Amino acid sequence: MTDFETIRIARDGRGVATLTLTRPDKHNAMSARMIAELTRAAELLGDDDSLRVVVLAAEGRSFCAGGDLEWMRAQMQADRATRIAEATKLAEMLMALDRMPRPLIGRLHGNAFGGGVGLASVCDVAIGAEGVKMGLTETRLGIIPATIGPYVVARMGAARARQVFMSARVFGAQEAVRLGLLARAVPEGDLDAAVEAEVAPYLACAPGAVAAAKALIRTVSPSPDAAMIRATIEALADRWETEEADEGTRAFFERRAPVWAGKE
Repeated sequence: MTDFETIRIARDGRGVATLTLTRPDKHNAMSARMIAELTRAAELLGDDDSLRVVVLAAEGRSFCAGGDLEWMRAQMQADRATRIAEATKLAEMLMALDRMPRPLIGRLHGNAFGGGVGLASVCDVAIGAEGVKMGLTETRLGIIPATIGPYVVARMGAARARQVFMSARVFGAQEAVRLGLLARAVPEGDLDAAVEAEVAPYLACAPGAVAAAKALIRTVSPSPDAAMIRATIEALADRWETEEADEGTRAFFERRAPVWAGKE
């Protein structure tokens, strides 16, 4: 379809496309380029009426480790306008995947932290390997899971989100199922078969009806709107300007505990 550097799109004769994150050496952490390429991929896949289903997968040991380290370093030094612009690009990418008229099936393995949880949350169904580890780890750095927040809370519901949204606690596949982030967890060797079991029913459905049904969900249930997304972007920009964010991110890059960290 298009040449990409951080992702790959492959499709089969059934109209099933696989969108793969291809930064395995970086645990598929999201860089500015990956965010832009995922946005473009969502547009291309959404506009292709020959496609029936899209699978979101990843190469290497992790699904997505969150934000790329160099991207984070840039945010530390950026001014408010730049931070807002970068958060807006991430928000636009998540919205493009969330509203893509094709069913989006997540195939999760390894680690899914921060933005990786956000990617899982915009999938219509996410299937995880039993060994997957997930977490919203932003508060350890003095920042917040703001831009991904609308989709994460929509997926889990506020009551369940409160259990993991603020604590930065890492949790496993079975808890992710209980929280609603994963539809189910299977042995890693069964992951492809489990994803295929989610894909197969769509091949008997009218693709236009599937797209209309997906759109209808947004009509009949609360979903992130422009005002909510703007509020999360502003909240993140505010947070980046705090002493905690400065201390937390510096401590991370200096490989030391931040001043607020207690003994475990």
